[in-house]
Amino acid sequence: MVETFRKCPAEPHSAEAEAAGLRWLREASEAVARVHAVTGNCLETINIHTVRPSPEAARRAGRELALIHRAGAPAFGSPPAGWEGPNYIGTQRQECTPTAHWGQFYAQQRVLPFARAAQRRGNLSPAGLELVERAATSISTGEWDITPARIHGDLWAGNLLFGEQGPVFIDPAAHGGHPQTDLAMLDLFGAPHLAEIRAGYQEITALPAGWLEFTAVHQLHPLAVHTLTHGAGYAPALMNAARKTLELLPG
Repeated sequence: MVETFRKCPAEPHSAEAEAAGLRWLREASEAVARVHAVTGNCLETINIHTVRPSPEAARRAGRELALIHRAGAPAFGSPPAGWEGPNYIGTQRQECTPTAHWGQFYAQQRVLPFARAAQRRGNLSPAGLELVERAATSISTGEWDITPARIHGDLWAGNLLFGEQGPVFIDPAAHGGHPQTDLAMLDLFGAPHLAEIRAGYQEITALPAGWLEFTAVHQLHPLAVHTLTHGAGYAPALMNAARKTLELLPG
């Protein structure tokens, strides 16, 4: 009998959305959790027996992530193929409207909705929101020489498992995006053997010179989400990322 892991999130169609994302990512890599069944709003995936992460497994994770990104997407903001329902990051619904310009997509569909919601909730000050909005404008009007990648979209350390057979990506918020967004989230939330993940990634896809300087730009979205959902304690980090963005992209 196949051993499965079952989850039943409360958000409408969340299980179906996650299943669609997993299947889309898995088209490019078997290092993505395999969907066993979706029943109602419950998702079953093949269970993963986790082990201690090793440098070798982390390097493989980087290679597999590069292969997933390389599979591409029709546009920035494109949802998983065949999926017309909602897209979630954690418990929060987010827009997925296909867009030709990455900066416009990222600013308007990822950063600003969560920053503004955090301000309405009282977790981000008006001055903090103004700072983030300035950063978002710089991103939206910037020039970005990048083609849409097929990204995980919620790749914090907890969504990269290390099983007996190697790394396994779980719980995506999959969409067409910038490949460095996934790498930046791994950095933000402390993935194990991060240097090996980056090295493995570059065995498949070379990253441009100076790419690490833009990490803060790609961390605005998860920091805005966490400021909304986890409280004002994340606001200083969000504002700091906005300041770094404005230093890079003064507009």
